[in-house]
Amino acid sequence: MGLLAVSERPEVRDKTPADGKVCGYARIEGRTIGLTADDVTVMAGAGGYVGYHKENEVHQYALQKGYPIVHLGDAGGVRIPDAMGAVGNMRILFDARSAPRHRFVPALTAIMGECYGGPTWQASVSDIVVQVKGAHMAVVGPSILEAANNDATQTHELGSWEMHAYQTGAVDLFAENDAEALHLLRKALSYLPDNAEQLPPQAENRPPSRFKQNALLDIFPPDSRYAYDMHQVLDCIVDQDSLLELKPFYDGSLITALARLEGQVVGILANNPKVNAGGMGAGACEKAVSFIVLCDSFHIPLIFLHDTPGFYTSVRAEEQRIPVKIMNWVNAYQYCTVPRISVYLRRSYGAASHLMMGANMGGDFVLAWPTADISFTAPEVALNVVLGRKLKEAPDPEAMRRDFLEQLAKMNAPWEAAGLGYIDKIIDPRHTRPELIRALEISKGHKGGRSERRLAAWNKM
Repeated sequence: MGLLAVSERPEVRDKTPADGKVCGYARIEGRTIGLTADDVTVMAGAGGYVGYHKENEVHQYALQKGYPIVHLGDAGGVRIPDAMGAVGNMRILFDARSAPRHRFVPALTAIMGECYGGPTWQASVSDIVVQVKGAHMAVVGPSILEAANNDATQTHELGSWEMHAYQTGAVDLFAENDAEALHLLRKALSYLPDNAEQLPPQAENRPPSRFKQNALLDIFPPDSRYAYDMHQVLDCIVDQDSLLELKPFYDGSLITALARLEGQVVGILANNPKVNAGGMGAGACEKAVSFIVLCDSFHIPLIFLHDTPGFYTSVRAEEQRIPVKIMNWVNAYQYCTVPRISVYLRRSYGAASHLMMGANMGGDFVLAWPTADISFTAPEVALNVVLGRKLKEAPDPEAMRRDFLEQLAKMNAPWEAAGLGYIDKIIDPRHTRPELIRALEISKGHKGGRSERRLAAWNKM
């Protein structure tokens, strides 16, 4: 669309074929999408009014017709001469249609080169962002930073994939090259519906082997103080090769992943004891809210797997406003209306237990393995706080310690909570997959699992 377009400025019309933006409609696995892309061969991909107008027209039409929107970014921001002056500035960046997308259709962006300005804005409101390693994404490029702030920032420092992977969490998936980035876009789209009036695509059921499901009995180390990789648990539960982890490097104590159970798309939030013992920080809160918003917007049921010693508190965590981010997570639950199923695997302590869709948080079903260990805090911490001085003064401190920990172990086990109705069912770990599939089917109800999409207008993080 708009192949004959050129820049408004007469002096560069012969240098701006299609005004640097490739826009139109395409098909991915038979599904129509609205597609926009920066042409880096035209003035380094920098945008002018005509090109941005083309992009906006495609986005608005795709939104109207219910087609997913895909953007391929490789642009150095706006063309400065096009944006100068009152009129230039007023019309070239944002308008009333820019931000309130309400997630009626999925939006996906690939960052494939030096992306400043336009592609960054597009990525910031996208549901899935893929970045090629070696590409960069930031508000402005190094040259403007240096001119405006006398900040001689090097290109490799500004918006690198490492920055977004480990520090900002702004990117979901990372690719080694352009071809892999396009593959990841297609794969991510396969989990999402065309629009909010549809359910996510159903796929063929590809269950894990019986051997893998039986392996869940031996997944934990003998000593609960030792870690294991939660990815191994997920591999034994979800459909084969269906796990697509989002933001894998950003606060790895929490795994957020799209997957399939019996071909149905699900969203998984799982603590990973392999990272920080599963203790979550401010980044995990942001990551969780972003993922819950995505899933609630597109009718994707949520599954929670518990194994966390709590939130990781420190001076740094307070500086990152972790109390605010914890409560933002809590608030997101008040608006979330997709089915939610929780499974206690091992440790689940304190506020983090509640945030992983604990028994009193309004989920549809609460399941537990016999190994579940649920309490306000870890036994050793409780021992030191409650007994403290008494332990030092006791005639037999070791016996007192042993009795206290044995009593706590009984209290922390899931049996009493199940007896009082807080836990719906204690399950054999080998039956986790069929139990989840059954719970998902029941929780669909008369709405068929459709969300009320109350989180569709929330910011991602």
